[in-house]
Amino acid sequence: MESETDEMRECLIDCLRPRLKELIVVDRVLDLIHFIENEQKERIRQKARNDGDISAADSLINAVVHKPHTPGWFAAFVDALNRGGCKFAADYMQLNLPTPEAEAENENCVRLIHLLIPSLADMVTEEVCTHCFSKKLLTEDERDRITAEIGNRGRRSGARELLRRIVKCPPGWYSTFLQVLKDTEHHVLYNELTGSDKKPSLKDKPIATGESPTSAESCDGTESMEITVNEQPMDQATDLNASSELPSNSEPSQPDGSALEVARSPEKEITLRDYQMEVAGPALEGKNIIVCLPTGSGKTRVAVYITKEHLDRRKAEGKPRKVIVLVNKVPLVEQHYSAEFLPFLKNKYKVERVSGDSQLKISFTEIVKKNDIIICTAQILENYLERANSGEDEGVNLSDLTLIIIDECHHTQKGGVYNHIMMRYLKQKHKNKRLIKEQKEPVPLPQILGLTASPGVGGATKMEKAEEHILRICANLDASRIMTRSQEEFKKEQRKIIVSVEDRREDPFGDVIKKIMTAIHNHAELTPTCDLGSQNYEQWVVQKERQAAKDENQKVRVCAEHLRQYSESLNLSNTIRMQDAFSFLNKYYNEEMKKKTAPEEEHKIQITDTERFLFNLFEDNKKELETLAKNPEYENDSLSKLRTKILHEFSSRDEARGIIFIKTRRSAIALNQWIQENPKFADIEVKSAYVIGGGDQSVVKPMTSAEQKDVLKKFGNGQVNLLIATTVAEEGLDIPACNFVIRYGLVTNEIAMIQAQGRGRAEDSSYTLVEVKNSGVAEKECVNEYRKKMMNKAIQKIKSLNQAAYEKRITEFQIQAIMEEKVRMTKKKQKDIKNESPSNVKFSCRSCSEPICTGDDIQIIENMHRVNVTPQFRKLYIQRENTTLQERLLDYETNGFIACKNCGQRWGSMMMYKGIECPCLDVKNFVVNLNGKKISKCTKWNEVPIKFSAFDYAEHAINMTMSDNSDDDETM
Repeated sequence: MESETDEMRECLIDCLRPRLKELIVVDRVLDLIHFIENEQKERIRQKARNDGDISAADSLINAVVHKPHTPGWFAAFVDALNRGGCKFAADYMQLNLPTPEAEAENENCVRLIHLLIPSLADMVTEEVCTHCFSKKLLTEDERDRITAEIGNRGRRSGARELLRRIVKCPPGWYSTFLQVLKDTEHHVLYNELTGSDKKPSLKDKPIATGESPTSAESCDGTESMEITVNEQPMDQATDLNASSELPSNSEPSQPDGSALEVARSPEKEITLRDYQMEVAGPALEGKNIIVCLPTGSGKTRVAVYITKEHLDRRKAEGKPRKVIVLVNKVPLVEQHYSAEFLPFLKNKYKVERVSGDSQLKISFTEIVKKNDIIICTAQILENYLERANSGEDEGVNLSDLTLIIIDECHHTQKGGVYNHIMMRYLKQKHKNKRLIKEQKEPVPLPQILGLTASPGVGGATKMEKAEEHILRICANLDASRIMTRSQEEFKKEQRKIIVSVEDRREDPFGDVIKKIMTAIHNHAELTPTCDLGSQNYEQWVVQKERQAAKDENQKVRVCAEHLRQYSESLNLSNTIRMQDAFSFLNKYYNEEMKKKTAPEEEHKIQITDTERFLFNLFEDNKKELETLAKNPEYENDSLSKLRTKILHEFSSRDEARGIIFIKTRRSAIALNQWIQENPKFADIEVKSAYVIGGGDQSVVKPMTSAEQKDVLKKFGNGQVNLLIATTVAEEGLDIPACNFVIRYGLVTNEIAMIQAQGRGRAEDSSYTLVEVKNSGVAEKECVNEYRKKMMNKAIQKIKSLNQAAYEKRITEFQIQAIMEEKVRMTKKKQKDIKNESPSNVKFSCRSCSEPICTGDDIQIIENMHRVNVTPQFRKLYIQRENTTLQERLLDYETNGFIACKNCGQRWGSMMMYKGIECPCLDVKNFVVNLNGKKISKCTKWNEVPIKFSAFDYAEHAINMTMSDNSDDDETM
């Protein structure tokens, strides 16, 4: 019977859980509950400090309903609520519920307080606190806590803490609070809450705490005030329940496809933490700054606040206003739009986003004109700045903008697009100085706001060079200051673990691979000078392949190409499973054999003696490799240690959620497959997915931005709890809080390390580095830690410079950058003068060295696609279907590729342009001969110094029609 009663009480608590989470003040109640272990109490307190009362209250409720129950647990919980001042929560537990009307009224009052937090935070908190205590809205303990908050963090922070407490009182608190505002002569605040323009009448009486407010005194009883009510649950709709420790960007980001949902929901109010307000200070005064805050500390929220203040101020002053937010990755456009700028600014200002995935980029000039805030990829803005500069069309000018926000601004250096935009700014800034001297009107320039988690040290080994690197970034952004949060306020360091691995006692699979590679070396008469499979070896092989292509030494070229595949398989074997390495090799040789098979039976593709040797060599060893790959005894220790680490994380946490960073796309896909096929992971409910880059520079099929968003959405809502990611997820993307991060054989620089660590945002998160053979990650990580400390010291040294000394160095770096840019542009102009005659450039097949065509035969479509539509060229290639390439773009589409009829080497794709088939060439598949000098490493067409003639669609269509008519005549 007792167990049935307990079950009913558990059910009651679960039904009331959403309301209880809003009403329980954890620090009041926790010590009064005797049946919760001290260790668990401490975890709940930590949760309250880091994640706020709502999250901590949820954990407390979980602890209360956890079985087995002690006798009298339910009554003890209700008693703790009553004694802890949470009478409203206790009433719910005893089913002493308010009427639906009173409950709805109370919710509206809470939301109204939430909406007006920015104004209410200006109250004289000490006076209001004293009066609230006397009116029994606050307990003595709460009064002391608020007083301490005022002393430690200031009056505004104390006001937020006071408001957070009083909204959890039973209905009637609102009228009492209005009376407090009257008594303390906060007439402006009273008017804001009531919608009245006159001072309150002294004859108004408060309603005693615990009584239901009347409609005349309700928070929305005044017709002159329009209130938008948020229909979301309270834990999402208000920050009043958040801990004062919680970064204000911690609310859940909007998933993909929710922009419409965000647009329809009520606008949110921006509330900054004290440290966020501090770093925003100079920008609110109109100065250019860099905000440098750790990942998860609310940089973007600071930017939203600065944007709002900037627009409000300029609107009040009657000045033009236009804000543009620049990002360096397409997914960040939607993220910043849906999760940050739109929810907070949509009611007062027009917000739009544009990226390479958007059709809006075609009318970007109009988008800029019609909207107040535009979020876009930096390259789009650079393109339209260049259009305006060249006079090509209207474009966009820097003078059209009043604030530019640059996300991940540490990229504003060298040849990056951010730097191109800022170079235009710096040139105009220094021209303006001359115009002012000449007493002419200067060209208006926008305010600049840079955001970063880490500027890095640029590979510096000495403090002086680290300072110089950071100062150059400051100079490039024309920043008057770099703003950081004091080191003491950083959240405590994550637990960092470096997992060492042992070499295999035996590696027969690797030995067979190395035996094959040695045979290839002997056949091609090559002598490597480094360990097989190492990074140095791969660089050596690439150099050999390029030189052989240039020398038309097909034996060495083909052998080098195959050695690259074996080197990759060794790396896969050391990182993932041997069977993944074998599958990779087997697939490669199957594809190579297909290349040597012509679509038509009557045509045979040439197979050289070297290719036959390589095919036979793999075939001779294939069975042995396949057998060894299936033997778990020889698996690498790195994978074993990773397995142990994943099992530990998911077994020791109530709700584990983690990210594994890995080096290559192929490894990410293979690792995900290994996890999904392992029954031990399924038993502990590991649900994995991978996210990789969207560029096409890799042979592995890239992920579209839609596919990336879909995976991240599933990770956010719990459908996926383990993400395997390449470096695409290290920077910028808003990945929901996770409690462990593993870098698996991957270490780059100190910026990437800080970004990866920042992905573990939950309390008690861990950061683990697992070694992989030949990766040298442990040593690199130590170097990165040293550089991180050097970077922090360098930032502090820069901040300690007096402003005059700082500005002097910044000016010197800016002048140097402008001079270097002039030299670079002069060289570029000389390089861009493509005065070589197309007939002087010859192209030959990279694989078999057969002459293909000259530059005279190649034409260009839309200033982008190089095609050869001559009848002679048509006889040299075969066409194959490529099922992975189904891309439709405006007037053309590609759905197959072309390959050398002689050797099967792929040359490019078959493009359908306005109904005409056009063979489109990829220069990296050819050896380019310029005036008798061979160039073997052209990877982009702009590296070829020729201006190709434009494709004449009409002329080619007429020629095709005449050719078809001629064929018809012959048939007749």
